[in-house]
Amino acid sequence: MKKTKKCEAAIVTCALMCLSLAGCESLRFAPSESQKQNAWLHNRTALVTAETARTEDASRKLQALTKLGEVQSRAFSAYYGMPKEFPQAETAEDILAESNWQLAETALQTSAERPDAWQVADSAMELGIGVCALLGGVYGTRAVRFLRDARGKSQALQEIIAGNELFKKQNESSAAAFKQAHGNQSPQTRQIVVQAKA
Repeated sequence: MKKTKKCEAAIVTCALMCLSLAGCESLRFAPSESQKQNAWLHNRTALVTAETARTEDASRKLQALTKLGEVQSRAFSAYYGMPKEFPQAETAEDILAESNWQLAETALQTSAERPDAWQVADSAMELGIGVCALLGGVYGTRAVRFLRDARGKSQALQEIIAGNELFKKQNESSAAAFKQAHGNQSPQTRQIVVQAKA
């Protein structure tokens, strides 16, 4: 029983540390309704385009390309999931409506959003603290202490980076000297700072 708790605490701690050190490049928000609608609309656009290429007797190459595009677009709809409300998209005129252009723009903007790395790391450490506290015992207590210490260091690093960025903005004439003073940082430190800035 004790060995199992030790293993669980070690696994949780390692997973949380990997998440906090790896950054949030691969993390994304769940698809929004506009993204789901846009993915579905993309499939309808590709389908109508393929049908138009076929009925207008376009070249075989163009027909094959539009048909492949329609099949490929099904993956987007499957990945994002079906929307609650479907945009009007029966004909090419429906698809080319201004509202669908706006929908595409909104979906593009929300697709670029990412979770804040600091909030994700802090939440992950808070979760780890809770799990380790539930496990209890000596190892659970040690893991809680370790995670609290790591969270404190993470918050300190965030404050230092924010202060450095503010200093560089307010003192542009000193920015070159500031960068030179930090020139001896290890590659690992530079990577952590770059990820933290992002």
